[in-house]
Amino acid sequence: MINVSTIKLLRIPFSFFLSPIYFFALSQVPHINWFNAVLIFFIIHFLIYPASNGYNSYMDRDTESIGGLEKPPPPSRQLFWVTVVLDSIGILLSLYIGPVFTIVVLFYIGASKAYSYRGIRLKKYPYLGYFIVILFQGAVTFWLVYYGSNTEQNIWVPWQGMVICSLLVGGFYPLTQIYQHKQDLDDGVTTISYKLGYIGTFIFCAIVYILAWIFMAQFFISTKHGNQLLVIGIFFIPVIVYFIRWLVLVYKNNKAANFKNTMKMNWLAATCTNISFLILLIWRWFE
Repeated sequence: MINVSTIKLLRIPFSFFLSPIYFFALSQVPHINWFNAVLIFFIIHFLIYPASNGYNSYMDRDTESIGGLEKPPPPSRQLFWVTVVLDSIGILLSLYIGPVFTIVVLFYIGASKAYSYRGIRLKKYPYLGYFIVILFQGAVTFWLVYYGSNTEQNIWVPWQGMVICSLLVGGFYPLTQIYQHKQDLDDGVTTISYKLGYIGTFIFCAIVYILAWIFMAQFFISTKHGNQLLVIGIFFIPVIVYFIRWLVLVYKNNKAANFKNTMKMNWLAATCTNISFLILLIWRWFE
């Protein structure tokens, strides 16, 4: 019987915050194999991501708020074995997509473990840890979805899409660390958000998001889909408004950089980007 604490620490709802990368990648696939696309969604969001979350919680043993959980329960040994099972199922299902897909999934899992594992602990290095996160949750995830869902699998996927996804993650990830500075330091982890400071984190994320928009503009205009860029822009307006409002609050009082405001930002950003990228996907039927 799986404990309630184990299920909570898998943080399956947290996959929602990462799902915009999947929908953006799928919206760019020229000829979709829908069975593969659904299977890949399941592998990534219900197996690989939860296993990564659970393993990170098992290694960190957080007592204060973490992404998706305000009061995380203590992890058990069961949590570790559940993450092993989830990863194993994910690898086995990946074999259906193909050997190359499976190899990349193995690299993803390996990077995830190296990020959290006490013996390596990439997360304690602010810049290397940041790079690993945006590379695998951004570019590599785009590659997995695009390659695996394409009816004509080709290892060469649009590099612009990979860059855009890494920048989207890069402009979001430091904000998820902003309320954990003390907790991370107590655990020997120095995050990029801590290095940047509270206001520096907002400025850095804004710059990375602007870069993401520059690449998106170049990508959509070059493919003669500038009208799709406009749709994405409309759905980003609420995110920008909240971002500026939150920045002002933090500027006045650092205590506003808390779990509650971070989660509001997470839910708003994920909802708006998911809707916009789903519209791009539906758009295909009218072209």
